[in-house]
Amino acid sequence: MTLDLELAAKIIWLMFIVGWGIIRYRPNIKSRKVAKTVVSRTLKERFSMVISATGLGYIPLIWIFTDFLDGFDYNSNIVLLVIGTILLLLSLRLFRLTHKALGKMWSHSLDLREDHKLVTSGIYEKIRHPMYTAFWVWAIGAAFLLPNWIAGVSGMIGFGTLFFLRVGQEEEMMRAEFGQEYDEYIKRTSKVFPGIY
Repeated sequence: MTLDLELAAKIIWLMFIVGWGIIRYRPNIKSRKVAKTVVSRTLKERFSMVISATGLGYIPLIWIFTDFLDGFDYNSNIVLLVIGTILLLLSLRLFRLTHKALGKMWSHSLDLREDHKLVTSGIYEKIRHPMYTAFWVWAIGAAFLLPNWIAGVSGMIGFGTLFFLRVGQEEEMMRAEFGQEYDEYIKRTSKVFPGIY
């Protein structure tokens, strides 16, 4: 792998992280102004958040800014770089659409807000968990983009842990809050990927 491709991958990933932070900034401010009525911050929830952040963020940052993981580098090529970049851009688009649809109902954890509404419009019309879709696309994109066996794959392991520990709990919370309305919503939507899952 040429140094130029590795440097490009690092720059693209860092730009993606900045873009993700920008997308999240305003919804985070807005949602904090609305009181929470249900908060689920169990040990399992906290553990899964730490594992996800480690895989999606901290391990790639270690690879980018240190030589600690250099022994796991592999030769990349422009095709992998382009595929990874496209997937990360798609992930940013999904994050934007998700935050736009959720508005003040957004939360980074398993919370329900005061006067919480079941969002079924926009990107939520076909997918129940488009935020998870965006994170999966991020994790897969990083695997293509980052030419390192540890940093590239860590996002899939980290986010996969959060997803499988959380999604069932989240659906139960929504069912408890919205009852029949949520059951009907489940029948007409896909969980994460339309037509697949």
